[in-house]
Amino acid sequence: MSQNRLTATALAAVLLLGAAACGSGDDTGDSGGDAAKVTIGHKFGSTEVPVDPERVVTVGLTDQDALLALGKVPVGTTEWLGGYEGAIGPWAADRLGGKAVPTVLKDTGTGPQPEKIAALRPDVILALYSGLTKEQYTTLSKIAPVVAQPKEYRDFGIPWQKQTETVGTLLGKADEAKKIVADTERTIADAAAAHPEFKGATAAAATAYEGMFVYGSQDTRPRLLTSLGFDLPEGLDKAIGDRFGANISKERTDLLDTDALVWLMADPAKDGPKLREEPLYAKLDVVKEGREVYVDESTDFGSAISFVSALSLPYTVERLVPMLAAAVDGETATKVASPAS
Repeated sequence: MSQNRLTATALAAVLLLGAAACGSGDDTGDSGGDAAKVTIGHKFGSTEVPVDPERVVTVGLTDQDALLALGKVPVGTTEWLGGYEGAIGPWAADRLGGKAVPTVLKDTGTGPQPEKIAALRPDVILALYSGLTKEQYTTLSKIAPVVAQPKEYRDFGIPWQKQTETVGTLLGKADEAKKIVADTERTIADAAAAHPEFKGATAAAATAYEGMFVYGSQDTRPRLLTSLGFDLPEGLDKAIGDRFGANISKERTDLLDTDALVWLMADPAKDGPKLREEPLYAKLDVVKEGREVYVDESTDFGSAISFVSALSLPYTVERLVPMLAAAVDGETATKVASPAS
C-alpha cells in the first residue's frame, strides 16, 4: 500500500472527527477511564486498548473473520476481494447474527482512508493482516488506538492462529480464541491424516500476475499447504527475497516443478493455456503429468483460499484437499476437477 498524505485541511477534519469519536456523546463506545485495558505489541511498538471495545474498524484485510469468529461484528471493514456485502465472505456471513452489516471502506490504492475511518467513530482500529506504514499508523492513531501488524512477520504475513489469538486478547476471550484455533487446526490435521501421500510431497502456490507470481513460506497460502503435510520447493524463499511473494524469472520456473502446483487465476480457461505457451514452463513435469491445480479467483472458493482465516479454512480445506489428492495420485489421466462451488 502506498503512503497516504493528507492536506492540512483533511488532517484537521480527521482530528475533529477523531475527537468526536472519543467524546461522551451517545453510542460512542466510550466506557470510561476505569475500563479494563490490555497492551498489544506490534511492528511500531505497542498500543494500550480497551478490552472488548464496542466499535472496531478493520484495516487488516481479513481481520473481520477473527472478530466474527469470536462474536464481535466490526462497524467497518476494508474491501479486498470484492463482491461481498460488508466484505463478509459466505463462510462467515452467518456470524453477523442479525446485526448491521459493516460499512465497507474501499481501497483506493493509497492505503487507509482516515476521514472515512474517523466518521465511524472507532474505539480501536485493527490492522493485523496489513502492510500499514509508519506514517499511516501515526495518522490513524490520532483517531483511535491502532493495533498494527506484528513485527515478527512480514507485512501481510501474520499467521491466522496469531491473528485469532490477538483478537481474542483484545476482546477478553483468550481461552475461546485458543479453542477456535485448536478446532480449526484439528480440521486441517484430520485432512492431512486422511491423505498420508501429502507428507513429503512438494507443493507451491502461485498466481498469474504479470507473469508468474509465487508465494513464499511467510505467506498464508503456502502455510496451508505445509500444514497439510507438503514441503515447499527448496530455494523458494531465496528466490523471493524478504517479501511474502514475488514474480520469478522464466529461468526459475524450476521452482514450480512440484508434486502439486496451486494456481490462483482470474480465468483458468484462458490463463492456463496462456501459461503453457511459455516453453520453459511447458517442459515441467508438473505440467506434462497434469499436476496443476487451478483455482478460479472469481468464485467463493477462490476468495476463501486467499482469505486464510479461522472461518474460511474449513471451507477451503473441504474443497482444496480433493484437488490436491487428484494432483499427487500418480495417475496422469486423473483430472484435477474444481469444486462445484
